[in-house]
Formats: sequence, C-alpha cells, structure tokens
Amino acid sequence: MANAITKAVIPAAGMGTRFLPATKAMPKEMLPVVDKPAIQYVVEEAVAAGLTDVLMITGRNKNALENHFDRMTELEDVLVKKGDHGRLAAVLHSTTLADMHYVRQGDPNGLGHAVLRAKMHVGQEPFAVLLGDDLIDPRDPLLAKMLAEQAKRNTSIVALLEVDPDSIHLYGAAAVEATDDPDVVRITGLVEKPNSADAPSNLAVIGRYVLRPEVFEVLERTAPGKGNEIQLTDALQEMAATPGDTGGVYGVIFRGRRYDTGDRLDYIKAIVQLAVERDDLGLDLRPWLQEFVKTLDA
Repeated sequence: MANAITKAVIPAAGMGTRFLPATKAMPKEMLPVVDKPAIQYVVEEAVAAGLTDVLMITGRNKNALENHFDRMTELEDVLVKKGDHGRLAAVLHSTTLADMHYVRQGDPNGLGHAVLRAKMHVGQEPFAVLLGDDLIDPRDPLLAKMLAEQAKRNTSIVALLEVDPDSIHLYGAAAVEATDDPDVVRITGLVEKPNSADAPSNLAVIGRYVLRPEVFEVLERTAPGKGNEIQLTDALQEMAATPGDTGGVYGVIFRGRRYDTGDRLDYIKAIVQLAVERDDLGLDLRPWLQEFVKTLDA
C-alpha cells in the first residue's frame, strides 16, 4: 500500500556553537560532508522514503539553507558554458529533490518548540521529523521501516539505537517492552539525558521520529524541562503514558550504519567513513589512509 505520509519536518535553527568559528557566518547544516552539505543527506533520506513535502524550521543567518535548495542560474550558465555536465547535474539535483518550505523558529526554546512551529504546515496528519546531526547510511534504510510501523500500528514511532551504557547520558533513554518483532518495542517511558545509573535501558533515542499530530497538543502544554527548553522527549513521555488518548509510542531499533555529525570528532569520522565508500574517492583514499595510520603507529 502506498505510504500516506508525505511531510517531513527538519529542525535547523540551532546556532552550531560547537563548530565555531566555522559557523559564525555559515549554518552548521551547510558544513560539507565530503562534497555535499550535511542537510542535503537528510533531505535525500526523506525523499527516498517517499516524503516529498519538506518543512525546515530555521532561524537567523540561515538563508544559505534556502539558497542551497533553490536555483542559481548564474552558476548553472557558467557550468553549461564550460561543458561541466557532471557538476551541473549535481547542482540541479538539490533544486529538484522536494517541495521545500521554511518557517523560522523565533525564540530558541528547544526541539519540542521547533517541532511545534510545524503545526500550521502539517495539520491533522502524521509526519516525520529528521534531525540533521544523524546521517543514516542509505544502504541501511531506517525511515521506511518506521513509516511502515506507523501505518501498521497507527501510533508514534521513534528510532532507537543500542549505545554503550556509559554514553546514555548524551541521549534520551527509553524504557521498553518487547513485541512480536525483535526490532520493534513498545515504549513505556522516556528520560532525557539520564545518569547512567538511572537510565531505564541503553536504548537511546536518535534523530528520527514519525509522529501522530496529537503531539502538537501535548507540546502546547509541555512545560520547559532540561535546559529550560521544551523537550520533545517530555511530550513523547506523556504520549507513551497515555496510549488511549495519543496512540502510544513505539520504537524501531536501528542496527545499521549511522554517522554522527554533532561534534567535531564524530564529524571528521563521518567524512572519512563516507569517503572510503565512494567509488570516486575510496580507491585512492583507502591505501593512503592505511599508510597514514602506519605513520601514527611509528
């Protein structure tokens, strides 16, 4: 059956302070991962799963995001005159990916507040939320599985990843019950960035969600939580606790390749991991990388 969900929401209003000074004048979402900005990988993932209506929640100094997904006829003309058809195709690709929309978050009041800004655009239908710090390898589709589970169970779905228990304080952690599918669990509780000793499990919430529209009503009454921000985790916790009103919350456990671009070290690792898999780069990069590692051992 064709997927009825067509709308994706991508929060992109953060200041990117961990990447200063690079992000002083450029959105962190536009930092290149090999030769594409990180945000393009996220939009491509949404489109590959059948989501063709994309709303970005932006903020000040984020005009580059809109420009990237818009036409730039001067550059296109230069590439045409040079006969550089390969780069022309790459430039045009980003302008035809999806039906792009933009709204500003305004006050930076957290992820829950950013998602709430999508209410007018989304309306009364389920939708997906994709965070730009998590890049999912296209060979390991996650979003398609989440959309299928949402259609099957008519509930909200979050993506979960098993992490080292010592790292769970960096994530939202889920308390879960098993279902008939080993990769799908029912979520009974969520805790935002718990201490390792207090975490209900080592299943961490990562940046993919498929949500029923009831989440907007819950967010509207969700009080600020950690960091004095409106936390999406807190709203999902309420939805998990009141399944009769909101359909509850389920989790899809992701066991594939994920690239974290949220901090500087993981960003560098993501670039290397993706580059070595590229047909046009990997053949030369792998042997160079192996020789370079030998010099580090020496």
